Amino acid sequence: MKNRTKRERGLQAGFILGVVLILFGTLDPLEGSVLVLLGSILLAVVTYGFRDPQHKWYRLAAVLIFFGVLALWILSAYGGIGEGGDLGYGWAAWIIPYPVGWLILMVLFYLRLFVQKK
Repeated sequence: MKNRTKRERGLQAGFILGVVLILFGTLDPLEGSVLVLLGSILLAVVTYGFRDPQHKWYRLAAVLIFFGVLALWILSAYGGIGEGGDLGYGWAAWIIPYPVGWLILMVLFYLRLFVQKK
């Protein structure tokens, strides 16, 4: 019984850390994207450990954020997008999974805070 409570406390701490990483990472879209990615992966692992009913949505958000952040860093390495960058604006479409995954996480946070009842 004691191990179970330690495990639950660890999962709860992991969830809170994941949320904090995502919120801090949101402050800077490029450099903070690594924090958002780490936080989303942590949330996917923790919600799977909790057997949360929405754990598949957290996993989907983490995968989308991974591919969006990867595209963001690759495009940045190639000189950026737009007027001052080496690439045209059309290349920005590769970044779309990042904000979509982030929005999924925001909806999941809203559902957890205001809709779900224990």
